[in-house]
Amino acid sequence: MKKSRGLFFLIVLLAVAAAGYFWWQHNQSRPVAPIIDTPAVEAPQPVEPPATAAVPPAIQHPIEPTPVTQALPEVENSDQLLAQSLQPLMGSELWRFLFLPDMIVRHIVATVDNLPRSEVSTKVWPVRPAGAWLQTENNGGELQLAASNAQRYAQYVELVQKVDVKKLADVYRQFYPLFQRAYVQLGYPDGYFNDRLVVAIDDLLAAPEPDQPPSLVQNKVLYQYADPDLESRSAGQKIMLRIGVDNERIVKARLRALRAEIAKVRPASQATTPATNVQMPNAQRK
Repeated sequence: MKKSRGLFFLIVLLAVAAAGYFWWQHNQSRPVAPIIDTPAVEAPQPVEPPATAAVPPAIQHPIEPTPVTQALPEVENSDQLLAQSLQPLMGSELWRFLFLPDMIVRHIVATVDNLPRSEVSTKVWPVRPAGAWLQTENNGGELQLAASNAQRYAQYVELVQKVDVKKLADVYRQFYPLFQRAYVQLGYPDGYFNDRLVVAIDDLLAAPEPDQPPSLVQNKVLYQYADPDLESRSAGQKIMLRIGVDNERIVKARLRALRAEIAKVRPASQATTPATNVQMPNAQRK
């Protein structure tokens, strides 16, 4: 399935009133005063207000990292330690078959950040892409996603159902400083990764659930959704559409459970900023 290359930009236009034009018109009707040779007086220079530092956005969904007995490693050296914590939740066989063992934290962070966007590259996925080609069928002269296509994702859905969400959230909290560090390094110095994760989950939960397999059109060798609304959806929602509606509902139920674990919102008066909320190990502070 072609990853949408549609453009999704929200353009905010600010209108500025030009009051000087009316001032100019008003003064054109006045008689011209005689020119008097007087010493030039330097006009006072406008005083610029003192520069204020940009205020980081308030955190919407704060995470309290689990206290650790020893400092966490650097992001690039965390694969083995994180794998040791995740593998028991998923089983050794599924872990080896589905997960890529290198740069786990960075790949998770990059994928989460990309899911609500128009494209997500498989090069940064933490899991192996589903094998085999996309399966289609001809239904009365109309090209559609084949119902059997959902079987390509059977093992992924098995993984989703198998994982204990509470334990997964515990591992996430334990390693949260690494996810936050990787998100900052991705180019969001004032960003808060857990907020972005909740945005990604909410976007996935908003994916439509078609009553029948979506119709497709073929552009050369690539497929697109025939419905412009579906084709304009985010990369994450397109993935949800591809896995089949039954699988989609299973995944959504688990996403809701995970969201409930990581998005326990504090009152607005207690909102914090990334700089004060995230406690990085001494070895990682800069």
